Amino acid sequence: MAKQGTFAGADAVELTTVSRGGFVESRHLGAAAVVDAEGEPLGALGDVRAPILPRSTLKFVQALASLEAGAPIEGEHLAIACGSHSGTPLHVALVRDVLERAGLDERALQCPPAWPIDSASRTALVRSGEPNAPIYMECSGKHAAMLAACVAAGWPIDDYLDPGHPLQQRIAETLARFSGERIAASAVDGCGAPVHAVSLLGLARAMARIASSQESSPFGIFRSAARVWHDARRHPWALAGQGRADTLIGEELGVLAKSGAEGVYVAVAPNGVSAAVKFLDGSGRGAPLVALQLLVTAGALDPDLAAPLIPRLGLEVLGGGRTVGHVSLGAGVPNRFAPVVDSPFA
Repeated sequence: MAKQGTFAGADAVELTTVSRGGFVESRHLGAAAVVDAEGEPLGALGDVRAPILPRSTLKFVQALASLEAGAPIEGEHLAIACGSHSGTPLHVALVRDVLERAGLDERALQCPPAWPIDSASRTALVRSGEPNAPIYMECSGKHAAMLAACVAAGWPIDDYLDPGHPLQQRIAETLARFSGERIAASAVDGCGAPVHAVSLLGLARAMARIASSQESSPFGIFRSAARVWHDARRHPWALAGQGRADTLIGEELGVLAKSGAEGVYVAVAPNGVSAAVKFLDGSGRGAPLVALQLLVTAGALDPDLAAPLIPRLGLEVLGGGRTVGHVSLGAGVPNRFAPVVDSPFA
């Protein structure tokens, strides 16, 4: 019996190349889907209907479900629930605040202990003699929001990560509703929370539906989705951290961008056009570059505005401490769907 999984190499396209001294050293294959603000397909690279695990790009849906369950989070506190944060004191303070408002402390967190991603924060913690802890883990904002939702709804907190828990059931239902798909498979994410497989097309559609939701909607779930969209975009620093690609893209372009493990990436233009990308080898090298180009190709992002940001996305290949090559767009990206826009990124 064949093992369940995502698309195969034969169904992928070249998303990025990695050059060193003019020699193409690596080629990364994958697939990508782009939809308009209504969730209608605009373009596809490779197999966009095969299931993928969204990993941390699922956090917008998870935050939405927590909000709908009654988690009292808004503004930066809602943004940190969507983020994979750097573990700086500002990030950690937000997470602690979410927990404290729910009458909890960090001992309730069931994500694994970790050191801060931010090097200065990590060094300071080591020098202080303090151990690593779950609150520094990049997903602790999501977990704090889940716990706050459980407290608000009167659900147990000891097993809040169990797939059968009411909150996890609500998350799965929300993903199915917004993606327009049945969940193809479920697994355990790196932080211990359930993660559910949908297609790249479904993931892009879910992001577009969140972005196009209105605070004036007669339906509460769409009012909550509008809050997720607005608050995450207003506070991009909480989604990642200073100097990291997701935050830079949000600050400079107003694009809601989110990375996930194993080469998954989503980017949503201000007008709701959404791109979802999966690197088949899980590397994700150049994923922000690919996602931005897809938004450019779809006519949702001005290439002249995006181009100055590209040198800041960490695409350099080093040799002896100096730049000797770059991560660049692969042959499958620029002209796979109309309208074709000349890329300033290649």
